[in-house]
Amino acid sequence: MGALSENEIKSKLVSIPDWQVESGELVRTFLFKDFRGSLKFVNEVGELAEQAGHHPDIDIRYNKVRLALVTHDAGGITGKDFDLAAKADQLC
Repeated sequence: MGALSENEIKSKLVSIPDWQVESGELVRTFLFKDFRGSLKFVNEVGELAEQAGHHPDIDIRYNKVRLALVTHDAGGITGKDFDLAAKADQLC
């Protein structure tokens, strides 16, 4: 799966409005009630990532979890990144 063009990315962002592109990555910060909520979410995202064979960069800061998605071997953002982003959104 090849990297999407800038226009393709802009078009797909409409379906996941809480996400944005930063430094060539698809990113979103999720907010939770507390640290346990953050950990629960990260574990659920981890399961989805394992099933997809596609793993995000994850940064946990107490009640905030930042996910960053990019398909390194494709050299940019791909449909895989959008698929995992949409699934992560469904967990909230």
